[in-house]
Amino acid sequence: MIKKYPFYLKATTIIIGLIGFFFVLFILRSVLMPLSFGLMLAILLNPFVNFLQRHKWPKTVSITVSILISLIALASLIYFLSVQLASFSDQLPVFQKKFVDLIHQLQQEISHRFNVDVNKQNEWLNNAENNMKPFVGQTVGVAATILEVLVLIPFYAFLFLYFKTLLLNFLYEIFAEANSKEVGAVLAQTKSSVQQYMFGLLIEAAIVATLNSLALMFLGVKYALLLGLLGALLNILPFIGGIIAVLLPLIIATVTKNGFGTQIGIIISYLVIQFVDNHFLVPYIVSSKVKINALISIVIVLLGGLLWGIPGMFLSIPFIGILKIIFDRVPELKPWGKLFGDEVPTRHKGEIWNLNRSRRGT
Repeated sequence: MIKKYPFYLKATTIIIGLIGFFFVLFILRSVLMPLSFGLMLAILLNPFVNFLQRHKWPKTVSITVSILISLIALASLIYFLSVQLASFSDQLPVFQKKFVDLIHQLQQEISHRFNVDVNKQNEWLNNAENNMKPFVGQTVGVAATILEVLVLIPFYAFLFLYFKTLLLNFLYEIFAEANSKEVGAVLAQTKSSVQQYMFGLLIEAAIVATLNSLALMFLGVKYALLLGLLGALLNILPFIGGIIAVLLPLIIATVTKNGFGTQIGIIISYLVIQFVDNHFLVPYIVSSKVKINALISIVIVLLGGLLWGIPGMFLSIPFIGILKIIFDRVPELKPWGKLFGDEVPTRHKGEIWNLNRSRRGT
């Protein structure tokens, strides 16, 4: 006989379990973060590794070549960004001087219109600068963590690909043989969803970077390629990323051009690009690969940011997609799978039950 526990006891146990789970994720983030990215990279490279092995390439050579190609692609992107940033840094003193002049003009205008003393404004600016110093230190720490993660990711990806058969056998063996079909289906769907999501994200980023760069080049904004690419990368982050993406070209246009026509053009262009991205690129290229609704996507991305920062935001959608696949296969967890999904019913269960009762009553 199965003992039934009261709802409040089960709910309390679940909440304590979730708190413990997220606490462990937070404490072990330095280990789990590169491990997770290594797993994502391994899943992404797996089709190419299989292709090489089907053409009689040795396993170790196939994995090494696949990882080297991905590293070369990443190094090319970093090189492009570094060249653009080097060119930008050469002009930085000029930009700084123009920016200081603009701030001085703005202070004079504020002093004239709102009767706020310039010395008082400088005091506010100094306080803001002092408050920003801890965030700068955190940014340096985040950069160091990212470098550490980038070193570990290829190593973990190699090991995941090399021991793939061992890991798959482990997953099959911890479940009963009767469940082998379900296990195989979950693994196949997980692999397909992660691969398609990653490819979709890369395609979306490439299209957004191209649209951003073309718009900025048309408007005559300096460093259009650099700003367009940075905007596409920042676009991964919800809300904050989009704001920073548009602020960067606005600042450059303000210190390099007279008037406000270019700034208005930038705002209009980025609004159009965001509309295209949100209504066409994300639904049909990215979100269609991982069937998660917008509400859950936003919540899980913000939770990922709280746990693991920017890398956590990036990893959150593939992981919630994996959870949904598992939930859809487990009868007790199917309601959670429906909650995460993008299928919105036209009626809720209460209406359907009441309708059925009324029909039975008649």
